[in-house]
Amino acid sequence: MSLAGKVAVVYGTRPEIIKLAPVITQLVDDAFVVDSGQHYDHELSGQYRAVFGIGEPDVRLDGVGGKSRAEQISRMLVGLTRVFEEQRPGIVLVQGDTNTVSAAAQAANYLGIPVGHVEAGLRSYDRAMPEEINRLVAGALSDVHFAPTRRSAVNLINEGVDRERVMVTGNTVVEATHRAIRQSARPVASWFPNGSIPPAFAVATIHRPENTDSAPALARVLRGLQGLAMPVLFFVHPRTRAAIERFGLQRETNGLIMHPSPGSADFLQVLSAATVVVSDSGGVQEESTVLKVPVAVVRKSTERPEAVDAGWATLVRPGTDIATAVARLLRSDRPDPSVPTPYGDGAASLRIAAVARLIAEGREPAVALRLASDHAGQEAPSDAVMDSGSATR
Repeated sequence: MSLAGKVAVVYGTRPEIIKLAPVITQLVDDAFVVDSGQHYDHELSGQYRAVFGIGEPDVRLDGVGGKSRAEQISRMLVGLTRVFEEQRPGIVLVQGDTNTVSAAAQAANYLGIPVGHVEAGLRSYDRAMPEEINRLVAGALSDVHFAPTRRSAVNLINEGVDRERVMVTGNTVVEATHRAIRQSARPVASWFPNGSIPPAFAVATIHRPENTDSAPALARVLRGLQGLAMPVLFFVHPRTRAAIERFGLQRETNGLIMHPSPGSADFLQVLSAATVVVSDSGGVQEESTVLKVPVAVVRKSTERPEAVDAGWATLVRPGTDIATAVARLLRSDRPDPSVPTPYGDGAASLRIAAVARLIAEGREPAVALRLASDHAGQEAPSDAVMDSGSATR
């Protein structure tokens, strides 16, 4: 069977569902959707697909979830190669920096199928992060790079990527966030024990290995949350909950209002009402910025410096007191809420789908980018990039 003229969209985690759903919606019948099974959970994945208005995938790989990184990538590489050999799409779209991205980009490239990377060009310059390696692999193998910001585009060009293959699209998180928040049915007050919203409160999410793989690192985060001068809604990732129990840090959670991770719509609804956010999640950093809620990013580095530069985020590195950093963030001057988000105008999926269709129909990537830019009345990708200035870390 040939899918010439069709666009294969590959996801494997819930963040990928969130950010690729707007693209799938734009592509309609031109999309052939593949779930790699990286984080597959039928109930949760189904909830996310329902919120974002997309149906079941056309293909789902088995035996991937819960394996080591190396085994996940090897199993996905074999499985996706088989799918792409049998179906032969006109282009494969991947998003972000997951193991799925690395495997799908390799499988398509080895078969001579063009690869389009959504959210291309993010860089933390920290190769100890698995995500950074996945981003670099995708950057090396992609034929067209959909950069969410001009800084991301400059990162790619500084690495030697042909500027004619780079398009500054904006980030699909803008569309996804605004769609999801309209789907929430749970009142914000219901998250609090007394059923009322306090005058100020924080939302916290922590899950990255740098914050959960050692007792001192996790204790620092928990004590930092306890030190905030407001109630804290702590949405606890399964990895974090297991680490709290493993290290015996239950005392460090006293006073925190703890809940399991909610669905996307309900989470964004409560996030929009928060005074401040404390998180190590890249996606939450973006969503907070879209909703204009200040966020303290508890990490050594971030591949999303635009939010920091815009004044909506601060990076809280190891050794920095979290409560002090949050207090400083709340005292600082922040941008006028009317100032547009650094992640674009909410039309990223439209631009990505237009280019993907042209490539699937047989156009060269550089030609497809130029035609799509001309049709939309935008600057050519090369001009947009040249205006970006230099990338900074």
